[in-house]
Amino acid sequence: MRIIPVRLYCCLVFLAFSSACDDTNNDDAANSPTPDVVVTPIWQIQGDGAASPIEGQDVVVIGVVSGDFQDDDADDSRNLGGFFLQAGSPDDNPETSDGVFVYDGNIPLVDISVGQIVQVTGTVTERFGETQITASAITATGAGDVQALTLSFPVTVVKNSDGQEIAALERFEGMLVELAEPAVITEAFDLARFGEITVALGGRLRQFTNANPPEVAGNAMHESRQAGRTLILDDGLSVQSPAAYRYLNPRTSNSTDYTLRIGDTVQAVVGNIRYSRGAGTEAYRLEPTADPQFVSRNSRSAVPPDTGGTVTVASFNVLNYFTTIDTGKNICGPAGDTGCRGADNAAEFDRQREKTVNTLTALDADIVGLIEIENNAGAALRSIVSGLNNRAGAGTWDFVPTGVLGTDAIAVGLIYRADIVQPAGNFAVLTSSVDARFDDQKNRPTLAQSFDVIEGGGRFTVAVNHLKSKGSDCNDVNDPDRNDGQGNCNGTRTRAAVALGDWLNSDPTGSGDLDFLIIGDLNAYMQEDPVTALKDIGFTNLLESVAGSDAYSFVFNGQAGALDHAFASRTLSSQVTGVAEWHINADETPLIDYNLDFGRDAGYFDGATPFRTSDHDPVIVGIDP
Repeated sequence: MRIIPVRLYCCLVFLAFSSACDDTNNDDAANSPTPDVVVTPIWQIQGDGAASPIEGQDVVVIGVVSGDFQDDDADDSRNLGGFFLQAGSPDDNPETSDGVFVYDGNIPLVDISVGQIVQVTGTVTERFGETQITASAITATGAGDVQALTLSFPVTVVKNSDGQEIAALERFEGMLVELAEPAVITEAFDLARFGEITVALGGRLRQFTNANPPEVAGNAMHESRQAGRTLILDDGLSVQSPAAYRYLNPRTSNSTDYTLRIGDTVQAVVGNIRYSRGAGTEAYRLEPTADPQFVSRNSRSAVPPDTGGTVTVASFNVLNYFTTIDTGKNICGPAGDTGCRGADNAAEFDRQREKTVNTLTALDADIVGLIEIENNAGAALRSIVSGLNNRAGAGTWDFVPTGVLGTDAIAVGLIYRADIVQPAGNFAVLTSSVDARFDDQKNRPTLAQSFDVIEGGGRFTVAVNHLKSKGSDCNDVNDPDRNDGQGNCNGTRTRAAVALGDWLNSDPTGSGDLDFLIIGDLNAYMQEDPVTALKDIGFTNLLESVAGSDAYSFVFNGQAGALDHAFASRTLSSQVTGVAEWHINADETPLIDYNLDFGRDAGYFDGATPFRTSDHDPVIVGIDP
C-alpha cells in the first residue's frame, strides 16, 4: 500500500504543544484532561489486530472530532449514533489506527461538532467487528484540527467472518481519509435500501471469465485484486429507505439533472473509515464528512442502438414478469406448488407492466425472445402483447402459443410483430426427452420458431434460451462450483449448449433453411465453456465481434459481464447487419424499478422511461435475411 504521508495537526495539552497553536488552543484550562485522570492513547485502544487488545476495559481518551455522526442533533443527514475521534499526533506505527468511533446512542450526552477537542470516558467495545468506545461521559475542552490521510489503492486483502475477501483497512479504522484519485461506481444494488454504493479505484470491475479462460489460480488472483481496490461508500445514515438518497441525484460538475449510474466516477471523497456489516456485506465503509463530487462518464440513452437490417431480433430477460401476484403462497409453476416471483401486489404489477411494455415499444424489435416470463400457459405473454397492441394497434403484436414449457415457475417465450414476420410452421422445444444432455430439470426448455419475412421474403429460425444459473445448487448432479470463475452448474450448462447446437443443426422446426439465431440468457460469460462449445460447433458469437471482452449485460457483485448472448449459424452470419447491447438496466440502481419494498417512495419510479425495467440489458441483432 502506498500512503502519502500528511501531518495531523492538533493542539492537546497531553501532547507536546507546537508553536503553531494559537492563543485559544493554548488555554490550559480548556484543553487539559481532567486532573488525576490517566489518558489512554487511541492507538493503544485500536492495537494492531482486528479487535482491541483492551476490549471491555474502561478508558479515558482525548482527541479531535473528525466526523460528526450523532443522532438527534442539528445535522439529520448523518446519524450513526456517535462521532469519530482522532489523536492529535500519530504513533508512527502504520499498523495501528489513530482514530476510533465513539458511540453515544440515540440521545447524545453532549452535542459535539467537527474540530472540537473532547475528553471521553467510556468502555472499549467491539460492535460488529468495529472497535468502539461506548461513552459514559463526554466533555468538550477546546478546538483543534485533523487533516485527512490520503489513501491509495490497491491494498492487500483479508477475509471477513463470511470468508469473503475484502480490502484490508483495519489500520485506518476510525480515521479521516481522502481517496487519492477519482473512483468509478461499480455497484449500486444496495442504494435502494441501505444508501450504499461500491466504488473501485483503477477502473471498472469486470468478471474474470468475460476476458479470460476459466482457471482456478487465475480466478483467485483476479478476485483478490478486485477486492483490494474496492470500497463501500456509505451514506452515513442508519435508517433503511431514507426519505432522500445522498447519492442518487447529486449535483455534479457537468450536469444539474444527474442520476447515478454504474460506470460514473466520484471524486473529492473524504470521510471516516468504519467496519460494519451494514447491508449484509461485512466490510470497511467510508462514511462521508462532505458530499463527494459525481461526474457522468456513462451516459444514458433512451433510444436503442441502430443495428440496421430489415428485421430486428432482441433478447430480453424481463426479471420475473408474473401475472400471478406473489403473496408468499406456493401457487405458481405448472403444478401450482412453487413460489411466485415478481410483483408483490397489484400496484407493483401495474408499474412493472407499464415499464415493460413501454420499454419493449422503445426497443422497436420485430421479434423478441423473453426470458423469466411466468410459465402459466401464455397468460403472461398475453398480458405483454395486449399492452403492446394498445399502443401499436390491434393485431400488431402476437406471441408463439406454446402453452406450458417444462416444470419451472419461469419459462422463455417469443413475441413478434405480425405485420413484419409470420411463423413458418410449428415451433419446436428442446427438452431432456429430445436430448438427454439437455437437463430440463435444471435448464429451462429451449423454444425454437422459424419466421418468414412478409415483405421481401427470407426465412430464419430463432431459438431462445435460459440455461441454469451460476448461483443454483447442482450438487445432486455432481456439478458444483469448481472455483474457476464459472460458478455452479457449468457442466450442466455446457452439455445443454452442445445439445442445443446439435439440435439446431438438425433443423428441428423443419424450416428447410440453415439460418439459425441463438439468443437468450446462457448464464455464461464470454470465455466460459458453454460459449466456447457453441463456437466449436460452428456458431458465431456476435457480441464478441463488436465488443469483445468489454461486452456486458449484467452486473453481479460489482463486476460486469455478458450473460445474454446472440449466436448466428454459418449461413446467417453474413446476413447480420449489426449487434448491440442496450445498457438500460445493468448500470442502473434498483431504486428506480417498479418495486415498493421496505417503504420505498413511489415517486422514484418513472414508467415512461426504459431505465431499470429489469436487471439484464437487452441484446439486439439486425438481419437482412
